[in-house]
Formats: sequence, structure tokens, C-alpha cells
Amino acid sequence: MSEHFAKVVWVATDHKEKPGTYSRDLEVFYSDKVKVDASAASDYLGTAERADPEQLLVSALASCHMLYFLAICEGQGYVVASYSDNAKGIVSKREEGGFWVSEIILSPKVEFSSEKRPDRNALERLHHRAHKGCFIANSIKTAVKVEIA
Repeated sequence: MSEHFAKVVWVATDHKEKPGTYSRDLEVFYSDKVKVDASAASDYLGTAERADPEQLLVSALASCHMLYFLAICEGQGYVVASYSDNAKGIVSKREEGGFWVSEIILSPKVEFSSEKRPDRNALERLHHRAHKGCFIANSIKTAVKVEIA
């Protein structure tokens, strides 16, 4: 159906704050015009001012959910004025060793500008449908919760 590309570039340099190890800083190119400065999470010697892979995963899921939600709302005659989400990913240790993003919690806040507005039950159904349709949610084994304010 479609293909999506990301070019990840890392060049060997010394870590700025920890002698004897390498920099975790990298660049992710999505096109000639779109670049994200990334790094490991600061807990893992990354640069806090750069996006880390866990944040990129959380934002990919939250963005996908939002875009699907907006499409469903438009199709049902709801006009969304604004949408924000303070999404959170939780990294946990696996029983068999290693770590993983075990849970992502979406906390969307939606404001509607149309006369037609969903009640609480309809809003929950809209988010449920958005979750079921989200390509990213369908691609990961991480537990996803949607907590509507």
C-alpha cells in the first residue's frame, strides 16, 4: 500500500560529558527537508535536548491516533477545533531480560467547534475506533491505554 523511509545517521565522536565513550547523538532524516535531532534517553547517556527513540515511538503512536480520530470526526460531522495529547511511554524490564516500552498512555484533550458535539460515550467510541484503525497501534505489542479527561 505505501512505504515510509527514515535515514538514520550517526558519526563517531566522543561523548561531550563522559570521557572514554561515544556520543549517542544522531540525526534522523525523513526527507531532504525534514530532520530530527535524536539521541539516547538522557538516562542512557543521551542528550536531553534531543528526541530519544522512546519519545519518537510515543509521538508516532499519539500522532497516528490523532490523525485517525480527526478523520473519523470529520466523517461523522464533528468539527475539531483543537487536539492535544500529553502521551507517556513506560519502559519496563522484561522477565526474560532486556527492556521494552511496555505501555503507552494517551491522554487526548479535544475541543469541538461544531454544534454537533459527542457526549462522553460517543467520544469514547471515537477514540476506540481511532485506536483500532491506527497503523502504529496495529504494529506494536505495547499495551495502549486512552485516558480521556
